[in-house]
Amino acid sequence: MAGDLGVVLIAAAAIVGALIGSFLNVVIYRVPAGKSVVQPPSACPVCETRIRAIDNVPIVSWLVLRGRCRSCSAPISARYPLVEFGTAAAFAAAAYWMLSSASPVIAVTSAAGGFGVVSAVLLVVAYLWLVGASIALTAIDLETHRLPNAIVLPGYAVAIIGLGVPALIAADGVRLAVAAAGAGILFAVYLVLWFAWPGGMGMGDVKLAGVLGAYLGFSGWLAFAVGAFAPFLLGGAVSVVLLLARRATRKSGIPFGPWMIVGTWVGIVAGAPLASAYLALFGIAI
Repeated sequence: MAGDLGVVLIAAAAIVGALIGSFLNVVIYRVPAGKSVVQPPSACPVCETRIRAIDNVPIVSWLVLRGRCRSCSAPISARYPLVEFGTAAAFAAAAYWMLSSASPVIAVTSAAGGFGVVSAVLLVVAYLWLVGASIALTAIDLETHRLPNAIVLPGYAVAIIGLGVPALIAADGVRLAVAAAGAGILFAVYLVLWFAWPGGMGMGDVKLAGVLGAYLGFSGWLAFAVGAFAPFLLGGAVSVVLLLARRATRKSGIPFGPWMIVGTWVGIVAGAPLASAYLALFGIAI
């Protein structure tokens, strides 16, 4: 889908992303603390004054208030507008990708026949869920070195319904099988790593691996291969840089979840062309 309608859809995705980003700020703060994301309503952590609706507009309110509470002038972390803006940009980028022929969304939806709208809605929700979960889990893991079950485990249901049902509707048994295999393989690999390297790999990483493996497998074996390998390459490279810069030691705990997430998106968005280009260096054409 292209043209003016495509622009409208991408702009709408950005607006929705900003709103979701506001909610993700609540998730990032409350979920690691074991608090409800629904109650109580958001309030200033210093003066405990309830935040009014006019002061809760994504990005804009922080700028208007100049990063301070209206009631007590306590500083409001810049993380809030950054998460909101980042989510808006990520939703817009995801919409652009989903509207392109490079994504499996168009192929699966086209093969769904009269149920194309249902498939499209499920796929869009599934991928946008992954975008939101990626941002929340990255922020939480960087701050707390945790990947909460409350966010990770629902990902299995999202993958089964949001990816599996459209594949079934489209009678795409191969895509469904590769997605299931991807989830199982990546879960198993990380489980082995957890046993072999208990201090460097957490069970949260293992649980997340199954979800990410399903998304990678849904995009095909080439995407899976790149997305499975990329986290170790990226994480290892950054670790070497931190060691050389003396910003970390061999005993420093570096969260691996963010690299799993970044690597997965590399695989989803660009895995096939990257793998094809790499194999072409050895004269192998796919």
